[in-house]
Amino acid sequence: MANKFSELRSRMSPQAQARAADKATRMLAEMPLNELRQARGLSQKMLSDVLHVQQPSIAKMEKRTDMYLSTLRSHIEAMGGQLEVVARFPDGAVKISNFGDLGSASMG
Repeated sequence: MANKFSELRSRMSPQAQARAADKATRMLAEMPLNELRQARGLSQKMLSDVLHVQQPSIAKMEKRTDMYLSTLRSHIEAMGGQLEVVARFPDGAVKISNFGDLGSASMG
């Protein structure tokens, strides 16, 4: 019989549990769009219905490496999130405010 994850975790040392939790947090903080959608419990079809596009458009967009910010913003908002653009420098981070008023756009 397979062990439950909670049972396995309880047998780990506190240090190992902390390392595992830290790694999980880092992994969740950065992921491709398709994994983010799946982590939010959404299918491509569900997202396409919200965005009023065909499902293949969602698949195509998730594979893109370059897209309009308005397209990315509408995709993130359809998942219930909010897009923020942040520039990170050695001496700190700056949230770029130009994009706060972007209107929803078609899949571009």
